Amino acid sequence: MDKNLKKEGRRDFLKKSTALAALTIATPAIIKAGENDERIAALFEKIPLNLEVNGVVHSLSVEPRVTLLDLLREQLHLTGTKKGCDYGQCGACTVHVDGKRINSCLTLAVMNEGKKITTIEGLADGDNLHPMQNAFIKQDGFQCGYCTPGQIMSGIACINEGHANSREEVQEYMSGNICRCGAYPNIVDAVMQVKKEGSNHD
Repeated sequence: MDKNLKKEGRRDFLKKSTALAALTIATPAIIKAGENDERIAALFEKIPLNLEVNGVVHSLSVEPRVTLLDLLREQLHLTGTKKGCDYGQCGACTVHVDGKRINSCLTLAVMNEGKKITTIEGLADGDNLHPMQNAFIKQDGFQCGYCTPGQIMSGIACINEGHANSREEVQEYMSGNICRCGAYPNIVDAVMQVKKEGSNHD
């Protein structure tokens, strides 16, 4: 390797190391709360990311720390996927990755290189709603609606996974999705309707 390149590499490393050390020992009086995170993040290079979201291929550049949830909402402006607890405990952020449901707040965006993501926005075909969306309307499966996108995504997955053979089974396998309005019976009705009609699809 060229000596000049080695020197540049060492200089870059030393600059970053010095900056990180300075930020680490800085007092709160000098640096306001939250500014450290932004300054540290600025030192890291973004990583290229290629994935397919709702049938559209995206070539992106993301920071390693960005979650799939934040990428969807803030970079791709798909705000149907909701940020609830941000700890993987409420299910509001449920999406499908290669056909399997996940909590998008618990996975880093860069971990989904080359994968196919489906969000609530990708279910309807124009004005034709997904059968699960229609069932939620018919069965009145929502009140405030905040948890509804995650509930619908989980309901579809529940059927695809073979876990909708009874109301009790649906309740068990949908237990990761919290509805603070208490619309649980109607949500189960909606899932059972789609299961009975055999019209579920991703």
